[in-house]
Amino acid sequence: MATATSTFRPSRSTLVHGAFALNTTLVLSLVYVLATGADVGALRYAVYGVIWVAVGLWVLFDVEVPPTSTKTKRRAALVAVGYFALLAVAGGIVTTAIPGGDSGLRVAFLPPGWGPALIYAGSLVNVILMPARLVGYVALAYLVYDTFIEASGAAVSGIVGLLSCVSCSWPVLASIATSVFGSGTALALTATSLSYDLSTLVFVVTVALLRWRPGFR
Repeated sequence: MATATSTFRPSRSTLVHGAFALNTTLVLSLVYVLATGADVGALRYAVYGVIWVAVGLWVLFDVEVPPTSTKTKRRAALVAVGYFALLAVAGGIVTTAIPGGDSGLRVAFLPPGWGPALIYAGSLVNVILMPARLVGYVALAYLVYDTFIEASGAAVSGIVGLLSCVSCSWPVLASIATSVFGSGTALALTATSLSYDLSTLVFVVTVALLRWRPGFR
């Protein structure tokens, strides 16, 4: 494993871990589709799902947290858990229940990366565990944990990761645009159709910034 560095110079082990994460994700995705018959849907969205999982696994394989005191580890863990909770709510893992909606536990066979999704619908909240979001947000939280420890308690750069919540905020902007300009406008349609594109781009950029942290030192 390798610790985060302040330069964009991937080591050999980093490249090996990246290749392993990508190959693992592709194999699991192929097995999932063949075993369940899940609809791949638009290829673009399936690719995005694979990117989220592969990048997330790469982070978990590659980043080695430096040794520190137990007190600092506890503080870093608290920050990371809180950070994950914010992402979970803003990114759609945890949502408020829909009045009159179906309740219970089910599995949704979504396109690779996004499925299989474990969905729980309760009377107060819904929980949607899609592999892409779950692995991606865990990876971001882990990077924030590492950043906090390296900064000896100042995980300011981790705030950048909140931008990954564009996956939630962009559809909101689309709704506002729809109400102001009408549902048929090009602006509203573009905002909705590009939400996955933008959230994936921001996720990858955020991981890169937290992983190498240019200018951190």
